[in-house]
Amino acid sequence: MALKHPQGRADRAQHVAVAPLFSLEGDRIPRHELPRRQLPPDVAYQIIHDELMLDGNARLNLATFVTTWMEPQAEKLMSECFDKNMIDKDEYPQTAELEMRCVNILSRLWHAPDADEATGCSTTGSSEAAMLGGLALKRRWQRRRGGEPTGRPNVVMGINVQVCWEKLANYWDVEMRLVPMEGERFHLGAKEAVALCDENTIGVIAVLGSTFDGSYEPVKEICDALDELESRTGLDIPVHVDAASGGFIAPFLDPELDWDFRLPRVASINTSGHKYGLVYPGVGWIVWRDAEALPDDLIFWVNYLGDNMPTFALNFSRPGAQVVAQYYNFLRLGHEGYRKVQGYARDVATRLSAQIAELEPFELLTRGDELPVFAFKLLDDVDNMTVFDVSNAARERGWQLPAYTFPANRTDLAALRVVIRRGFTHDMADMLVDDLKRQLPRLRAQPHPVHDASSAASFRH
Repeated sequence: MALKHPQGRADRAQHVAVAPLFSLEGDRIPRHELPRRQLPPDVAYQIIHDELMLDGNARLNLATFVTTWMEPQAEKLMSECFDKNMIDKDEYPQTAELEMRCVNILSRLWHAPDADEATGCSTTGSSEAAMLGGLALKRRWQRRRGGEPTGRPNVVMGINVQVCWEKLANYWDVEMRLVPMEGERFHLGAKEAVALCDENTIGVIAVLGSTFDGSYEPVKEICDALDELESRTGLDIPVHVDAASGGFIAPFLDPELDWDFRLPRVASINTSGHKYGLVYPGVGWIVWRDAEALPDDLIFWVNYLGDNMPTFALNFSRPGAQVVAQYYNFLRLGHEGYRKVQGYARDVATRLSAQIAELEPFELLTRGDELPVFAFKLLDDVDNMTVFDVSNAARERGWQLPAYTFPANRTDLAALRVVIRRGFTHDMADMLVDDLKRQLPRLRAQPHPVHDASSAASFRH
């Protein structure tokens, strides 16, 4: 069964007519089966190109964390590497070398105790990297239990985590112990995390940059609370930091923040190269504190094309172009460049959030001063429009401004969220504010809300 969006439209037309300009008048091309004959490459290109015009403009997409702009030189390098398979380390040894350089760079950036012997790898994205980190936590827990009868393993995290952690729990039979939101606390707290830990807890997941509001979870406070728990009970519970976005923000903009391997309890960190690593999708990274944090029996040694190679991944073949592009960014930008790029994004986010706060119906939940991401809601006394109305109004000008409800125990709260990425400028932010100002008089004049979560354009975390 093909997986389809539940609100996706039925594709009623079974064929597409070829435009006369292709000198193929009268030809009709099937949409859902292979055509009987070949097409000229320009014809095939134009048919698909025209259909893709219905996609949104990626640069106006305020929902996605994924990189939507790279320098032409990076794009050229990627095009030169489209045919390279990352798994073929014997065939493409220099691409493999660049991968390990990136792992070493991240290991040093995150203060691993022995960066010269960095342990980690690239992945297809931060979701795969997070699941690899979770698998290592589970295997270490099993080793710690030795021959003892074991209950069902559990993992503790905030309810704001990304869906990849639900997949880990489902696919590898781990109980999710979710800390709900309460009041103005929209992510995991130290006290709440420790309260759910026991002898079957494989680890606590701390998120450096929640997708709901852009806030950092208090990694150091969580580690300190687990230290105190160990002193009372002997339970030694590691922390994995899901730094999908914050792993490329905090080192450059918040260097004094303790969240990484400077905290002895942090066992592993994942991040997304295709978010604030500034690479087109898809590449992610996972780095362990040291070799002991990654159990040997999770590593497969594969005899492939004449060489015996280690691999720890949920897939096999994948492109090497994104890894090359990540190294390009490291080489091209360095500390100074990343600090300038991420600092500009935070400046845009905080200025834009301040401008939106000045518009009468809105109230900020966050300001964009951690991740360059912020959330805002309607004032409590506004009852003739919803955030979903605002989102739909923004779409009329091409903006994809996500509106969504928060999870338990704040399902009463509906918000809009703005993600600022490389390529989104102060000028574009001003245009967004101007467009909101144009739409607000109409929204204020409507007698009652038009859209709710069920009828509005869909955005998912």
